[in-house]
Amino acid sequence: MLGVLTGEQLAHALFPLGDTPKGAVRAEAARRGLALADKPDSHDICFIADGDTAGFLRRRLGTRPGALVDETGVRVGAHDGAYAYTIGQRRGLGLGTPAADGRPRYVLDIEPVSGTVTVGSHDALAVGAIDAVAARWCGAAPDTSGGALACTVQLRAHGEPVPARVQRRDGGAGSDAVHLRLDVPAHGVAPGQAAVVYLGTRVVGSATITRTYRAVPA
Repeated sequence: MLGVLTGEQLAHALFPLGDTPKGAVRAEAARRGLALADKPDSHDICFIADGDTAGFLRRRLGTRPGALVDETGVRVGAHDGAYAYTIGQRRGLGLGTPAADGRPRYVLDIEPVSGTVTVGSHDALAVGAIDAVAARWCGAAPDTSGGALACTVQLRAHGEPVPARVQRRDGGAGSDAVHLRLDVPAHGVAPGQAAVVYLGTRVVGSATITRTYRAVPA
């Protein structure tokens, strides 16, 4: 959440709970008899109460049939809507044909215009570098004119930050594109997700992922 705010916005922001632990907030809510005291934490889209994101989209978009293909382009299955899949998904693919090596297959890529969903091995999910745009900095933009800056980057809402190096694309004050090279490959990274950059425990900014590059095997 902090990664999308500018320094000016943060200067006018108030966080009334401060550093109060969530457990203490729940205990106070229970003491006051508030029903929300026992409400489970949200780990999905908060306004889809039953957690069925695919069903929510299907009711609004209808069926949009497409192909499930392997990395060579061979059709291995079909689906009713690419919106029902996410990068890194393993369950619910509905594939009747097992992989040649007998190992599980995962969603590697989603092409929403053609509706093509590409599946493959878990190893093929490993991402070693990322391009991102629309960078927003919580203060002064980092100076990378002398080279990429060591940082950590968080790529999923509940994921662990990984060590990386961030390079602003033109190195100038007006740059809004960045390139991130990951020191440790990450999995389940998709265009459209946010890449949030940290220096130590401090959030310095974020950008929207537009492209991922497969990690080169060691």
